[in-house]
Amino acid sequence: MKKAWERVRLSVENLLGAVAAEVVVCTKCSLSRTRSNAVPGAGNPEAKIIFVGEAPGQSEDVKGEPFVGVAGKFLDELLSEIGLSRKNVFITNVVKCRPPRNRPPDPGEIAVCRPYLDRQVEIIKPCFIVTLGNHSTAYVFSKTGLVFGGITQAHGKSHRITLHGMQVIVFPTFHPASALYNPKYKEMLHADFRLLKNEMCKQPLL
Repeated sequence: MKKAWERVRLSVENLLGAVAAEVVVCTKCSLSRTRSNAVPGAGNPEAKIIFVGEAPGQSEDVKGEPFVGVAGKFLDELLSEIGLSRKNVFITNVVKCRPPRNRPPDPGEIAVCRPYLDRQVEIIKPCFIVTLGNHSTAYVFSKTGLVFGGITQAHGKSHRITLHGMQVIVFPTFHPASALYNPKYKEMLHADFRLLKNEMCKQPLL
C-alpha cells in the first residue's frame, strides 16, 4: 500500500499532467497557429515556490520547456545563489505559447490562457509566487486588488495575499531577460533574489 504522501504526490502530478495535456493541444487563441510547441511549465509538483514569467521565447518554443534560453541560464544562476534549483521550484508563464517575434502577449491572449496558470497554482498550493516582469505581476496583482504601477515600482516588495482561498506571498521582480539588455537590471535582480532568500528564511519552506 502506498503511503499517504506518495498518493498525494501522484495525485498532484496527475492533475498537473492533465493541465499540461490540455495546454499542448490548446487552440483557444491565434498563438496556437504560430507556435512550434506549447510550454505548459515544469518543475517540482511539491514546490513551495512558483516562478511565473510572461510567455515562452524562441528557445522555449523549440523545446517545449520554460526558461531554457539565455534568460533561463541567468534564472538558474539566480536560483543557485539562494540555494535553489529547478528541482525545488515550479516554473511557468502566464501565456503558454510564444507570441510571434517575442512580442508581449496581448490582453486577449492572457485572458484565454490564464485559467491554466490558475489551475497550476491551485494544484501546487505554493507558499510563494515570484512574478517575473510586468505581465505576470500585473495579472497576479489584478486578482488580489493590489495596485500595479509597473515592475520598477513593485519589484523587491513582498505581499501576503489570499489567492484561490490560499494564503500566498507574492514577490515581484524583473524578468531575467531584462538583464540581457540593461546591466542595471542584472544587479537589481541579484539584490531582489537576496531579499527573496530573506523572506524564504522566515517561512518553513525548505
